[in-house]
Order: sequence, then C-alpha cells, then structure tokens
Amino acid sequence: MENLPPDALLEVAAYFQALSEPTRLRILNFLRDGERNVGELAQLCGSTAANVSRHLALLTKHGLVERDSRGTSVYYCIADDSIYALCDLVCGNISRQMEQITKRRKAFARVA
Repeated sequence: MENLPPDALLEVAAYFQALSEPTRLRILNFLRDGERNVGELAQLCGSTAANVSRHLALLTKHGLVERDSRGTSVYYCIADDSIYALCDLVCGNISRQMEQITKRRKAFARVA
C-alpha cells in the first residue's frame, strides 16, 4: 500500500469490501472446487438465485470471479487463485487470535 495514490487506495478498500460479506466468502469457497452456475451456488448457500446473482455481480465487478455464458446458463469461476492465499492468510490469523482468547479464558477460569 506504500505510496499508492488516493484513487488506488479507494480501489483496494472496495476490493476488501467485496470480501466483507459472509455469503460472498461462502461463494468463493464453493468455487474452489470448480466452476458453478447460479442455481448450484444458490442451493449450496441456502439462498435464492437472485441473492446469489447480486453477490456474483459484485465479485465479478471487482475481478474476483469470471463469468462464462453457455447457452441459457452462466457459469462462474475464480478469476485469480491468489484470492485463496489472501483468505487463508486472514483465516489463519483469526484462528490464532481465537486460540489465544480461548487460552486466556481457560487460564482465567482456573484462577477464579
């Protein structure tokens, strides 16, 4: 982020904002296994096709997923696999934080 102009920082913030919604993260996780259409993703997410389509539109806008029209169906896939490295890094960090909280709570419980 060092030396990025304000406009670029706005784009970075929008990219992270696209990742800030649990349904979108679930969609990205389901796309790890390969391409899927809206109906498949809606079923996996337990959501409506309209809701999933809205999330996919945002993910496409920010370059996280790509769409491929085939006849009457549209299939989505990950545009750049490096998104998983980013998500795994963040998830690992959160996991470590949660482990520390659990350890502190257990230590406190022993004292009380």
